[in-house]
Amino acid sequence: MSAPNDWNTQIITEFRANDGKVGGNFEGAPMVLVHHQGRKTGKQNITPMMYLPDADNPRTIYVFASKAGAPTNPDWYYNLTTAGTARIEVGSDTRDVEVAEITGTDRDRIYAEQARRYPGFADYEKKTAGIRTIPVLALTTK
Repeated sequence: MSAPNDWNTQIITEFRANDGKVGGNFEGAPMVLVHHQGRKTGKQNITPMMYLPDADNPRTIYVFASKAGAPTNPDWYYNLTTAGTARIEVGSDTRDVEVAEITGTDRDRIYAEQARRYPGFADYEKKTAGIRTIPVLALTTK
């Protein structure tokens, strides 16, 4: 098992043991576990992510394909956008969601709010400037 998978496994275990709360770098941040199928491998994956709740729609949360400012999008982004659906764990609740990419001024507004709340996201955006725009996905409960 690779180091990122070990790290994710530790977060997933902590998340499930504490009704969705984790410590370390994510202390106090809203976290979600996103279940998705590999578009090439067919393998079932679970990826922990920070999220931003929609201020007007409690059925929607936003996730950010930042990959810590890497020059490429994370694999999970392609898995989710290809499938159009996923299953998420929020706290001790599991939900099926529809996936939609947010673009344009809506994307910019939502990403700016996440960066305001969690400055690491502003750093990620600086790292990707001129290379890629970090995608924002809406996960909406069906």
